Amino acid sequence: MAALWRRLIDPFVKRRAWLQHVLVTAVAASIAWIVGNHFVTNGGLVAAIAATLTVRISLNKSIREGFGQLLGTTIGVGMALLAIHFFGFGVSIVFLMVVLSLVTSRALHLREVAAINVIITALIVIGPGLAESTAIHRTLSTLIGTSIAIVLSYFANPKTPAGRTIDRITELACQSADLLGEMAESVAIGYTHEIASRLLPRARLLVDEIPKVRAQALEARSYAQWFPMARKDEAEDLYERGIALEHTVVQVRTISRTLFDMSLDGDLPTNLTEKIAYALSCASLAINLESKSLMGNHKRLPGVSITSDLRIALASLAEEFIESGRKIKVGQFIRGLSLVTNFERIADSIDLDSPAITEILPEEALGIQLLEVSPLEQGRRLGNKFVAIVPKNVRKRFKRK
Repeated sequence: MAALWRRLIDPFVKRRAWLQHVLVTAVAASIAWIVGNHFVTNGGLVAAIAATLTVRISLNKSIREGFGQLLGTTIGVGMALLAIHFFGFGVSIVFLMVVLSLVTSRALHLREVAAINVIITALIVIGPGLAESTAIHRTLSTLIGTSIAIVLSYFANPKTPAGRTIDRITELACQSADLLGEMAESVAIGYTHEIASRLLPRARLLVDEIPKVRAQALEARSYAQWFPMARKDEAEDLYERGIALEHTVVQVRTISRTLFDMSLDGDLPTNLTEKIAYALSCASLAINLESKSLMGNHKRLPGVSITSDLRIALASLAEEFIESGRKIKVGQFIRGLSLVTNFERIADSIDLDSPAITEILPEEALGIQLLEVSPLEQGRRLGNKFVAIVPKNVRKRFKRK
């Protein structure tokens, strides 16, 4: 009986974050239903729907989602009321509303969250028998639902955005280190084409995880800029480490591809394969040590460089390839020097001393913004378009002398 009970409970215990998010969403929808019905006539359903759609994994994401809900609802209500006023109810109004909503969303450069809400809200409001007062009630209900969801979303996950960023970075770093370790073992015993064909797809899959790390690091950075309890310096450090890991993973994929090409072009001398295996092992160890230091509150042992062994191995590998340059094919020689460069970039990324990381950091990704173009920029563009259609003789009169 105890074993059966553990089998039933363990899946939920291991998925604590998911379970907590589900419970918080259910509580938010229930509270929104009660409050919505209390303050707005029959407003509980819309409030509960808005709350369910708004609760996200973090407070930062929920605020962005809630703003999108309100913006989309407001525009959708406006579009629906205008269409009802001029065209009345009918089947054709559905087609017209969807077209107008999509065009409006595109014109305002709305992102997916707000754009979808424009269409959904417009279709709800134009239902038969709905009056202007009902449309206002729906808007108020949406405001109630999103507000409750934003407040409760603070409890939607047991970890902060910074904590989730650390988890993302360490998970991807450990996967990269494990792959390099397998490459080292394979090269040491004979890196055949079959083994290279099996490891290269795994390296490509690691690169697919980069956008997730970047998005999480950006969320932690954005969250720390306005939330007083978050540490801004920690968020900036994690953001920089996320970019460094991105460089590292790209180099791991390149190393895997280079070794794949080497396996096609013939065998290498034993002295070279041993040096390559040792460099791979040192790179794997350095990445592992870096991930452990990140999990240990960013602490490293003072005066100890975790990439010293890797850099020594690289110097030895480069020297060995130069000495063997006349004994191996030109293609293998070039690929060997390319491997040295890839390992050096991994070491620089781990030490965070590469100008490509410290001086050139990507700005906030458009994917997490609600508006592709800021309202000020949209206003400036509209103003320029308006000025362009005004006759030149009229414009001259208003020019400053």
